[in-house]
Parts: sequence; structure tokens; C-alpha cells
Amino acid sequence: MSAILPAPAILEPAPPLPALPRAPGYWRGVLRALRRDPVACASAVLLLAIVAAAVFAPWLVADPYKTSMLRRLQDIGSAGHWLGTDELGRDMLARLIYGGRLSLLLGVTPVAAAFVIGTSLGLVAGYLGGRVNMVIMRTLDVFYAFPSVLLAVAIAGALGPGMSNSLIALTLVFVPQVVRVAESVTTQVRNLDYMAAARMSGAGPFSIIRVHVLGNVLGPVFVYATGLVSVSMILGSGLSFLGLGVKPPEPEWGLMLNTLRPALYGHPWLAALPGVMIFLTSMAFNLLADGIRSAMDIRR
Repeated sequence: MSAILPAPAILEPAPPLPALPRAPGYWRGVLRALRRDPVACASAVLLLAIVAAAVFAPWLVADPYKTSMLRRLQDIGSAGHWLGTDELGRDMLARLIYGGRLSLLLGVTPVAAAFVIGTSLGLVAGYLGGRVNMVIMRTLDVFYAFPSVLLAVAIAGALGPGMSNSLIALTLVFVPQVVRVAESVTTQVRNLDYMAAARMSGAGPFSIIRVHVLGNVLGPVFVYATGLVSVSMILGSGLSFLGLGVKPPEPEWGLMLNTLRPALYGHPWLAALPGVMIFLTSMAFNLLADGIRSAMDIRR
């Protein structure tokens, strides 16, 4: 008589495994670290306010070129002129807001151009090495024989006054600095193991630089270039103050400092307003660059 086998147990489907939390990406972690930095956040808000005021200046203030000798050098808080008037009776608030356009242009444009040119030269010099590195780096070392201020003044003086010549002079000042940073980082990356594996796989130099090197170089160079914006603003304002930059009657903070010098003793607070704007903007760029540098630190 055959034995009666027990009925097989009905297997219930196992409950689904809980989804593992996805690790945040690198840039998401950078943004999270920036949000936790109150100084960087405050600097970013201040810069956004200055940029927004400069962009929407025609809808915020009156004509910055309108003169009136009857209203010249009115103090801060005067009726109809919250920040007073300058030596030609022009509204200071309007000129300060419009002046942010040219001052920010003098700060950002040369650094952006130097970032593109300097990163490209640094990548080539650092990856190829040898004679190419020596020619590029030794040629750019000539610029280090002069302080940045004297070099900018010399180039702008040779080219002549004007906005475009100031941008060219400032770009030439910052290119060697960016090249040195990009070349240093590229040299470190070139000796890593995965770079040797990429070369052994048959990848060409351009492909290796674009895929493997560029991503590692852009971060440090970008952080360094962010800190140069404040220096570029100060140098650009200095060129305008010396008469080598923006020409009158254009509103620009450095030029406004120069034209308000005669009013320094009688109306010191009025004459100091352009300097205050240069200080606040350059300090905000510096603090924001420090915050980005800390947030991008991979050891955190």
C-alpha cells in the first residue's frame, strides 16, 4: 500500500526588498553643503540682488545721465534723491545701479575668457609635457615678473583707454594664473592608473583629455577662477579711476570714485558710495568662492 505523501506547502511570494536610498550625486552634495553655509548663501543672495538691480535698472531708477547744476552734491536722504547727487547733479542711486553693469562686466568677462584660454593651454601643457610644457609655461612665466596691477596698467596704457582695451588687458593678466593651476592639476591626473589604461586601450590624446582629464580639471580651476572675479573688479575699477578704462559720462564705480574726489572733504559719505559698492561686491565674490571651495572638497 503506497504511503500518502503530504500536500506540498504553498510558498507565498517573498515581500519585496525595501528600496535602498540612492546616494546623492557629487554636485547634489556640493549644493547641499552650500545651503548649509550661511556666509556663502548670504553672499550669493547679495550678488543676485546686485545683478538683478543692474539688469532691471531701466525699470527701477531714473535716467543716470540727466544733469542739473542746481541740484549738484545733494546729501544722502535728499528729497527725490535717496543717495544724493554727484558733482553734476546726477542721481547717485541711478548711477550706482547702472554702474553695476559695467563693473560686473569688468569683473566677470576677463575671468571667463581667461578660464577658457587658460584651461585649454594648461590641459595641453600638462598632458603633453616635455618641450610643449616648457615652451608654454616658460613663455607665461614672463608675466609673473610684474605685479598684476602694474601689468594691467602697462597693457591698458599701451592699448589706450576704453572698455574693450581694459577687458583685453585684464584677460592677459589672468591667463597665466589660470594656466598654472590647470597645468598642475593635469600633471597630477596624467600619472594615475586609469589614464595609463585609457592609453593602452588605444584612445587618442584628444579623447583622453575630453573624457578623463577635463572633468577632473574643471572643478579646481573653476573654484580658483571664481576667486579672481573680485580681483578683476578691483583692477578694472582701478583702470577706470586712472583714466585707462571706462570713459565719462558712463556710470562705472571706479570712474565715479575719480570724479567724486573733489567732494571727498565736503561730502565724504557721498564720495564713498562707489567704494562701498566695490567692497561689498568683491567681498561677496570672495566669500562665495570660499564656500564653493569648501563644498567641493572631496574629503568632506
